[in-house]
Amino acid sequence: MKENLNEIKLSQHFKLSEFLNLKKYPENIPTMQAVANLTYGCLMLLEPARLEVGPIIVNSGFRCETVNCRVGGVSNSQHLLGQAADIRPKDPKQFQRLVDFLHHHDLTDQLLTAS
Repeated sequence: MKENLNEIKLSQHFKLSEFLNLKKYPENIPTMQAVANLTYGCLMLLEPARLEVGPIIVNSGFRCETVNCRVGGVSNSQHLLGQAADIRPKDPKQFQRLVDFLHHHDLTDQLLTAS
């Protein structure tokens, strides 16, 4: 099953495997609803952001409860639902542009940046 997860495209530029980190967390298998949520986020937010700033790297996406606890995530994390992604632009010079884009996008629920 895990091999099949690596092949699933959520959108033109994003694969499900980018949001799971199965090499480090092999138990991190999303529900169908979480996959649907990730797909929606890719299509409606991350693809438009990519058009604005270029390629985007996903540092963290979906987390099952076990993984969320292991990384110190809060118990009500949106990562548990596939409704969050920790991202950065491939080109570090585009970071502020990405932040500005997400800040002004209607579908951005929370925007946390590293200080």
